[in-house]
Amino acid sequence: MSSAALSTSRAARVFRPRMEAQTHDLRTLKPLAFRTLSGAVADVWHVEGEKGGGGYYTAPDPRLVVFLDDTPPDMMLKTTNNDAGRLGTRAFFVPAGVPLWTQLGQAQSLSHVDFHLDVAALHARLIAAGFRDVPRKAMFAPDNASLLTLARLAAREVETPQRGGLMLDGLLHALLGEVIDSTPDAPAQTCGGLPPHQMAAIEHHMMQNIERSVGVAELAQVAGLSESWFSRVFKQSAGLSPQRWIIEQRVAAAKDMMSDPQRSLADIAVATGFSDQAHLSRAFRRAVGLPPSQWRRDTKETDLRWIDTNGGAFVQDAFR
Repeated sequence: MSSAALSTSRAARVFRPRMEAQTHDLRTLKPLAFRTLSGAVADVWHVEGEKGGGGYYTAPDPRLVVFLDDTPPDMMLKTTNNDAGRLGTRAFFVPAGVPLWTQLGQAQSLSHVDFHLDVAALHARLIAAGFRDVPRKAMFAPDNASLLTLARLAAREVETPQRGGLMLDGLLHALLGEVIDSTPDAPAQTCGGLPPHQMAAIEHHMMQNIERSVGVAELAQVAGLSESWFSRVFKQSAGLSPQRWIIEQRVAAAKDMMSDPQRSLADIAVATGFSDQAHLSRAFRRAVGLPPSQWRRDTKETDLRWIDTNGGAFVQDAFR
C-alpha cells in the first residue's frame, strides 16, 4: 500500500448518519438542511403526508427528534409491533438499533429537527453530565414550551447559521437534558466510567487503525490503564464490552465502505481489520442479523439519491 493510500485509510472517520427507512405517502417540501457537530449531525426536515402515511426506521446510531410546529403532529409512534403507540409527542430519543414505526392520523405538513449521534460521543456527553449509561429504551417527551423554544433555536442554527458550533452543541445538550431528564425511567446518575477525553482518544485511535487488528490491550494502553480495569470502566462508559465495541466499529466502517459499489467484500474485510471475507460475514451477521451481501443489496434498493442541501451531501431520502 502506498503512503498516500495508507494515509487516506487511516484518516479519522467522519461521523455520517446511517439509517434504513421504508416510507410511504410522505414527501419533502424543502431541500434538506444539515450541519455537522463533533460526533453528531443535525438536520431539519419539512415534509407533508397523507392520512395513514408514515414509515419504518432503524439505525445503528442513536437519534433525537423534536417537532417544530406549534402543536405536535397527529402522528402515532411505536417501537414494537404490539406497542399501543403514542400520540402528542413533542420529542423522542431512539437508541441505536431500536426500530420505530410512524403513522399520520390525518393529512398534514410538519417540520422536525433531528440529531443523529455517534454512540461513543453520546456516551461521553452523558457521562460528563453524570449519567451512568445511554438509555436502552426509546424515550418520549410530551409537549412543553422549553422543548419547542430550544428546538426552534437549533433549527434556525442549522438552516441559517448565525453563530459557531458551540451554540448548536449547547442546544443539543439542553435538548438531551429535557428529553432524558424528564422521562421517569431515565438512567440513575453516578460517577464512574472513562472521562470524555479518554473515550474520544480511544475512538480516534480505533478509526486511525481500522485496517489492522486492534485489541483490548492496545486500547487500554491508549487510555493509560491496565487491561482488566480498562475493560470494567469501558463497559460503564460504552454499555458494551471493549471486544463487542471493537467489532461494532469495524462493522460500521464496513457499512460505510459498502456504499461504494466498486469495492468487493473481500477488499472491505481487509480494509476494516477482519482476517478475510468469511470473518467479516460472521461478525456482520451477528451484529446486523443479515449477511453483508444481503444488507448491501437491500440498502442499495432503498431510495438513496443526492439531495440538494445547504452544503451538498449524500443522505438518505427518508421521505419521498
